[in-house]
Amino acid sequence: MPTRESVFVVDDDPSVRASLNRLLRAHGFAVALFESAEALLDHDSFETAICIVLDINLDGKSGVDLRRKLAEEGVTAPVIYITGNDSAVNRTAAVASGCVAYLTKPFTAQSLIESVTRAAAA
Repeated sequence: MPTRESVFVVDDDPSVRASLNRLLRAHGFAVALFESAEALLDHDSFETAICIVLDINLDGKSGVDLRRKLAEEGVTAPVIYITGNDSAVNRTAAVASGCVAYLTKPFTAQSLIESVTRAAAA
């Protein structure tokens, strides 16, 4: 069985992906970057994911729906949602989907690193 070794980051904003990549690598995590739901779904190995940092809104697509699809396909990596569009509806849907954290942009580096560390221990 492969070891979980990478944080998968899914965000349609290139600057967010780049920032998260730098932050996570600076804290010793390997990172795999995906610009869309489709790019993530095309990936062939989820066994190496420590967790998936997933934007709630991906070019009009729902990160929560993507999480459900991944679960249906047997992907068990913990999910940390990030969003620039906080709402009670988004928060409720995220929590109901079984996320380990829900972070509102802009979030602190510490909150993300703590969430990823918690997910890695799960």
